[in-house]
Amino acid sequence: MAEATVPQALSVFGLAGHHALITGGGSGLGLAIARCFLAAGAKVTINGTNEGKLKAAAEELGGGTQSAVFDVTRTDEAESFAASVEERVGPVSIVVNNAGFTIKKPIKQMTPAEFQSVLNVHVTGAYALSRAFLPQVTQSGRGSILFTASMCSFLGIPLVIGYSAAKSAHIGLVRAMATELAPEKVRVNGVAPGWVDTPLSRGALANDPVRKAKIDGRIAMQHFGTDSDIAWAMTYLASDAAAYVTGHILVVDGGALHGF
Repeated sequence: MAEATVPQALSVFGLAGHHALITGGGSGLGLAIARCFLAAGAKVTINGTNEGKLKAAAEELGGGTQSAVFDVTRTDEAESFAASVEERVGPVSIVVNNAGFTIKKPIKQMTPAEFQSVLNVHVTGAYALSRAFLPQVTQSGRGSILFTASMCSFLGIPLVIGYSAAKSAHIGLVRAMATELAPEKVRVNGVAPGWVDTPLSRGALANDPVRKAKIDGRIAMQHFGTDSDIAWAMTYLASDAAAYVTGHILVVDGGALHGF
């Protein structure tokens, strides 16, 4: 086989010709993923529930970034939302299920309704949105569905039972969807961020020095990650460089999962 040239290598790691929809794209990891996807050549539509925040983020990103307001928990409207995005911006070939939130409470204080509200976003909402966009993703012939998983997908972390259940469910979603959709040339993967300096993680660790010390003690690389560390991993999984990768959760954690 001839040795790959630098332009060929850059092309296979790029996202030219793709249109990505990124939920929770107005801030944090979603915004970073949008930034990296744009740099890799994709057309990007960011989704969220705050119209002003989304428009400001789209203007900041530039590159023709579009915004699309939609609450992923409105699952009965997911198909009409997918149709509206296709009509306005064009068919989507990459869906990034990144929208999410957490409720930090002990199990004894976490009501079933609160528990369910977390699953509604991370699991049911993400599934419904992926399903709604599937015809568009399949049409591309090289589409991807991606999930933002978590350390909670693998570790027993106290005080975030709803989030832990939701992120553990992402492993099952990725594996089952990858197996079923492979014949349609749709790859399904996820990235499990380690502890990254984002508004969500700062909120989860606020006023909890014991938890912060535990985290610091297990990160082999001895520092928190950045949102771009996660975003570039997402970019790789969406690119043709990962054409034979599906059903995988890529852990990007500075060695924390196996740290001691």
